Amino acid sequence: MSKQTVLLIGATGETGGSILNGLLERGTFEVTALVRLSSAEKPGVKALVERGVKILVTDISSPVDELVPVITGTDILISAIGGIAQLDQINLITAAKKAGVKRFVPCDFASVAPPGGVMVLRDEKEEVHKHVLKSFLGYTFIDVGFWYQLSFPRLPSGRTDTAMFPGMQVPLHGDGKVRNLVTDIRDIGKFVARIVNDERTVNKYVYGWGDLLSDNDIYDIMEEVSGEKLERIYVPNEETEAKSHQLAELYAKDPSNIQVRFGVMSAQYSYSKYVRGDNTPEYAKYLGYLDARELYPDFKPTTFKEFVVELLDGKVPRPYANVSM
Repeated sequence: MSKQTVLLIGATGETGGSILNGLLERGTFEVTALVRLSSAEKPGVKALVERGVKILVTDISSPVDELVPVITGTDILISAIGGIAQLDQINLITAAKKAGVKRFVPCDFASVAPPGGVMVLRDEKEEVHKHVLKSFLGYTFIDVGFWYQLSFPRLPSGRTDTAMFPGMQVPLHGDGKVRNLVTDIRDIGKFVARIVNDERTVNKYVYGWGDLLSDNDIYDIMEEVSGEKLERIYVPNEETEAKSHQLAELYAKDPSNIQVRFGVMSAQYSYSKYVRGDNTPEYAKYLGYLDARELYPDFKPTTFKEFVVELLDGKVPRPYANVSM
């Protein structure tokens, strides 16, 4: 049986790297990474070559007629393009349809949320989804909850500092009882490799997840495993909602401001997850998602407690390790 051909965009990023690992580990795909010319000689790309990954060099903003021959022969196109470049996928979708791509997986891979003004990022993803549907292109839309790697508070001893993204703050929201879907980055690719190899997920929304935890649960687990006592600072829901709306207004006035963009994304994640309570299995199923844990009961993703044990053993790298703040 011949292997399915997968073209992966963003293979050197956090999500893309996890997806690449999952695809290669699965062993049922022939994987090619698409990279920009400006990135072709970077160490991360050279590392892909050393792992036997074929590299295609092109810019996805190129004219559609130039992209079509590049991606022709691809069965599955997976985009892990990143949060600030969502709409760059529009051109790629048009080319994918013309090239005969069988399944397109856009860069979703985040918490469950509805379109329609809750999150700027989610609304941009909806524009991508609409273009996929308008193109009559096979698809799978995959979300994964929020990352473990961005969900743990700092320990007083500093034992977790090297694994924390610079400036990372993890307070408790409201009463700390709202539960959220959370996942180890390293498991995202394992979910994706199963999902895209499954005909049941064609033209479906799917969510994968590792644990369902409240802020209080996360703090409890951190204290239990570390033996340290954490100060608990609760942010009122009114404050979270107000911050989300204020930053959204600023962003609407200056959408080219990258700093404001990241600020509004962070604030709206908090509003969606903790005030609205969107990021749950119940809401995902209401929106029509399939549960990857139900589809693949053989796969046991890492629990948050298991993650914390590795974290304290120094086995969890910092996300975006090459980004300085």
